Amino acid sequence: MVKEYIAQHQERFLQELFDLLRIPSVSADSKFKTDVRKAAEYVKVKLLEAGATKVELVETKGHPIVFGEKIIDPALPTVLVYGHYDVQPADPLHLWISPAFEPVVKDGKIYARGACDDKGQFYMHIKAFEIMNKQNTLPCNVKFMIEGEEEVGSDNLPIFVKEYKEKLKADIILISDTSLISLEHPSITVGLRGLSYLEVEVTGPNRDLHSGVYGGAVANPINVLAQLIASLHDENGKVNIPGFYDAVVNPTEEEREALNKAPFNLEHYKKDLDIADVKGEKGYTTIERTGIRPTLDVNGIWGGYTGEGAKTVLPSKASAKISMRLVPNQDSATITELFTKHFQAIAPSSVKVKVTPHHGGQPAVTSTTSKAYLAAEKAFEEVWGKKPIPTRDGGSIPIVSLFKKELGLETVLMGFGLDSDAIHSPNEHYGIKNFTIGIETIVAFYKHFAK
Repeated sequence: MVKEYIAQHQERFLQELFDLLRIPSVSADSKFKTDVRKAAEYVKVKLLEAGATKVELVETKGHPIVFGEKIIDPALPTVLVYGHYDVQPADPLHLWISPAFEPVVKDGKIYARGACDDKGQFYMHIKAFEIMNKQNTLPCNVKFMIEGEEEVGSDNLPIFVKEYKEKLKADIILISDTSLISLEHPSITVGLRGLSYLEVEVTGPNRDLHSGVYGGAVANPINVLAQLIASLHDENGKVNIPGFYDAVVNPTEEEREALNKAPFNLEHYKKDLDIADVKGEKGYTTIERTGIRPTLDVNGIWGGYTGEGAKTVLPSKASAKISMRLVPNQDSATITELFTKHFQAIAPSSVKVKVTPHHGGQPAVTSTTSKAYLAAEKAFEEVWGKKPIPTRDGGSIPIVSLFKKELGLETVLMGFGLDSDAIHSPNEHYGIKNFTIGIETIVAFYKHFAK
């Protein structure tokens, strides 16, 4: 019955998702503030249409949180669904094969910013909720918490969670904001890395200078910044910051062996990325480097003249954005402090250095023996005909550790994206097959969880 309902209403489901994807809800850019709210209001309407008995926009100092619920019996279990309606900036726009906020379908995939991260994924939950309501098969209580600041650090979510603990009471949290190994190899994410994200600024002279008149006599902030960044890794690919690895919990040989059993083809990986070889911390596989090891990467760098043609300038300033992915038991605030002290200490006296923290989050590992995880496992077995593989995800969802700390709740990370979906990049996309089979699997989860 579920499969038939999805097939019958698939076109409507997609058109609704397309309407949501057309809203440029970019939380990082204030010029989109009105659009972010418009997306929240759209989600509110769709939750009500799907069968929620109560939906509200809870105001924060930033963007609103959409909270909805349907309580059919307080004695029954309650599932709390989390997702986010905000999206990454679409830049660079010229690299998109079609406009970022005009969804198109190509080769069975929906191309648009937010298609996978996270509009397409959280919208599956709203449609699964609709199906259970329409077919009178909803087996437990459901609450929705869909926020609009995940892509900028969820700064206001901890305040909301602490203030509305009673409202958020549940038995489990269900999130679809992660990836599968593939459609042939379903998986459930059981580990996420933490995050420390910051910006550095190097300042030299008090103004831009003529590179012929002053070059060679005055420190060039771009040159200095490049040297500082290059020093942040040693010859073996390890992060070169004192104390960075002090709290890292090294996996056992058994854990490493289990992790590397996941299907992975290095040649396909390199071909997909059009690279000749991989690079990373010596002594670890690609799967380990992206799942259980901490990292440091430059996400953006700028300074001086970057327009068309030549301008022989020695710049006054140079800047970079840097992210560090963290593993258990690394603490985001501690790592931010270690980085700041180290970066300031290694800067030459010929420049001034400023480090500005942006946002961060704690790493998280979820249970593979909880009632909810086992229900998810059974749901995959029923719909996919295969037992899902537990995997560690390289990305960060900082609120998972927050939910555990403040609400005492485990999370099930039942995502349906693929690593090839180009999230955070031009031409982000999400498979229609992923979308529809995701809805079916979510409905099956409720059935098994309620048992």
